[in-house]
Amino acid sequence: MVQINQVYYPKQPIQPATKQENSKNSFADQLKHSIDSQISFSHHAQVRLKQHGISLSDNQLQKLNDGVEKARDKGSNESLMLMKDLAFVVSVKNNKVITAMKQDSMENQIVTNIDSALIL
Repeated sequence: MVQINQVYYPKQPIQPATKQENSKNSFADQLKHSIDSQISFSHHAQVRLKQHGISLSDNQLQKLNDGVEKARDKGSNESLMLMKDLAFVVSVKNNKVITAMKQDSMENQIVTNIDSALIL
């Protein structure tokens, strides 16, 4: 029986685990941001959408998401977002539509507690 006692050393040093963890955290952060950046609708907004017979396309939802990001970049907290014949009051910090309405029903209506308005 032959016994060999040799130790092999890698040519390249092994990267510390923290570098791999950082890349995992980076991916996790990106995933969380992606999930968090999707707009949601409050119960009140869902009721308003149903009352007014409003259904949103994927394109319209993407416009709302983009609008929220633009408003966030400008430091907005609550924003009125106008899209063709629709209007939305959006909590930018919560990524949540607070209420929705058709613009033709907005005559003589006052929108309060907003700090910005976007035309999408």
